[in-house]
Amino acid sequence: MFRGAMKALSRWPVARQIAGAGMGAAAVSDRTIALRSRVHGATTVPSVCPYCAVGCGTLVRVKDGEVVDIEGNPASPVNQGTLCPKGSGIFQYTVNPDRVTHALYRRPYGRDWERVDLDWAMDRIAGLMRDTRDRTFIDRDDDGNLVNHTEGIGFLGGAALDNEENYLIKKLCVGAGIVFVENQARI
Repeated sequence: MFRGAMKALSRWPVARQIAGAGMGAAAVSDRTIALRSRVHGATTVPSVCPYCAVGCGTLVRVKDGEVVDIEGNPASPVNQGTLCPKGSGIFQYTVNPDRVTHALYRRPYGRDWERVDLDWAMDRIAGLMRDTRDRTFIDRDDDGNLVNHTEGIGFLGGAALDNEENYLIKKLCVGAGIVFVENQARI
């Protein structure tokens, strides 16, 4: 009985500390030994932060085809492992169960958003943009100079847009004659 009690007591971390085992092995349980980081076994892929033109290096950790972590790349000469607030949120933007992945529409004077087909939403936006552009297009200024633009449409981009999206938006706006284009990509 005494041996059984001593054996049971010897597995208790406090008893091991008192017996002189110190904090090392005494503070580690089988459960602790079995724990693994969420990036354990993940493949690391070097990449670049998409949110501005600085080009900070990132390390994207992928496991079973899913992104499990994104952090700054310490080997990058640009950012040396650090990321700005937008860059440090890349993972949350990428892997988020609340991320909207479908088109939503709120009818004029409506209170609720309704899910709509993406093709319908794109046609609606294109139609409204075309109507406004046609109604407000200016061929020439007061001095007769060719200007070909509209002042009836403006575009304001958000900080979550990446470089490629901003490039395409700028091309679209210039092609449509939109002169009021701004973006919050700067920090």
